[in-house]
Amino acid sequence: MVMGLVTVMGANLIETIYISLLGTDELAALGFTFPLVMLLQSMTMGLGVGASSVVARRIGADERVQATSIISHSLLITVIFVGIVSFLASLILSQIFDLLGAGKNIKSMALEFMEVWFYGLPFFAVAMVGTSLMRAAGDVATPGYLMALGSFLQVLFGPALIFGFSEWDGFGLKGAAIAFIVARTTTFLFVIYFLNKNKLLISSLDDFWLSTREVLHVGLPAIASNLIGPLSMTFITRLVAGYGSAAVAGFSLASRIETMLAMVVWAISMSVGPFVGQNWGARKFERVWKAVSLANIYAVSWGALSYVVLFLTSSLVINTVTDELAVADAALTYLLIVPIGMGLMGISANASNSFNALGRPVPPLVMSVVQTLVLTIPLAIVGNFFLGFPGIFVGGVFAMLISASVIHIWLRRTLRFGKSNLEENPEVTESMEVKL
Repeated sequence: MVMGLVTVMGANLIETIYISLLGTDELAALGFTFPLVMLLQSMTMGLGVGASSVVARRIGADERVQATSIISHSLLITVIFVGIVSFLASLILSQIFDLLGAGKNIKSMALEFMEVWFYGLPFFAVAMVGTSLMRAAGDVATPGYLMALGSFLQVLFGPALIFGFSEWDGFGLKGAAIAFIVARTTTFLFVIYFLNKNKLLISSLDDFWLSTREVLHVGLPAIASNLIGPLSMTFITRLVAGYGSAAVAGFSLASRIETMLAMVVWAISMSVGPFVGQNWGARKFERVWKAVSLANIYAVSWGALSYVVLFLTSSLVINTVTDELAVADAALTYLLIVPIGMGLMGISANASNSFNALGRPVPPLVMSVVQTLVLTIPLAIVGNFFLGFPGIFVGGVFAMLISASVIHIWLRRTLRFGKSNLEENPEVTESMEVKL
């Protein structure tokens, strides 16, 4: 998963470098699309969380037939859900970019990018959910390889589609969206092939509504929880836009650099979910807490290492990508503050994925809402008022410190309570377990 997710973000970072060669306006336009792209992808990941939670616990309880049925139905649920969301989002695209503060020229470029990008979203969504289901079923290697393949194709086709070749000028910013479609469609085809090869797909719609209810029991709160982060980023982008398009361009560049490193802790947290779900379903309680503890230690260690690396190399990396002084200054400010909270973000992600794996999606949702509405947004506003541009990000770090501490303690108490109940009532059913 580290390999797969790092290559995904590596492709996004390289895409940003490609776009930076087109100009500051194009880079700013890409920056304005980033919150919306993350919002839509996070909704897809929420469905994957719900489906993999159910499947992992079924596999752990040795109910493979039911797991196979849920896997097949989950892909159909994904297509229906993404189709509805894409249609609704396309109707308000212009208003979204107005809300973010995009200027007329930049807004026009951002709209062109998103209108093309939407065509690739269904393929990306099914591939994302499909790889989550592979991991839940025990295949941990193939998803990483497939994600890496898609990223490689995106980087490979990007230059020709963006800049053109020979006498053809290419599509410019829109070419990046076309490269995304080509890459993710290819990944989608391979995901379907491997799911079918491993006999994880069936054509029957029997119990489809039951599968839908089980998946959405975790999936809808997980989607809502995942939406909070991009919505928070949307607000932060609006604050950053107050400092000009160069600040947005620098923010876009720096966030991709930081996110590429953060993908390592996200990969760990995504791996913790299926592990926790399978072992909880098999009643191996001690392994659950041991996995969470090890993941937290790793997240903090990686976060510390990443910050040291960024502190020493950020200036060199940024100046290599852009020669715009204002863009470089904004990016450097971000990278000297935000990565301080990377380890804390990992702890929070580990707890959230563990809760979802247990069939308890409400605590992550509650904490996401509290973190955004009660902590991140107010603290970013206060930081912006007193410290200016850097204060926006300082507020976010303090918000992460508080929320990570609370959800970690909440998970620990939940696991102790759940273990005691299941040990006292070994005949408890899956449906009863979900309600704990």
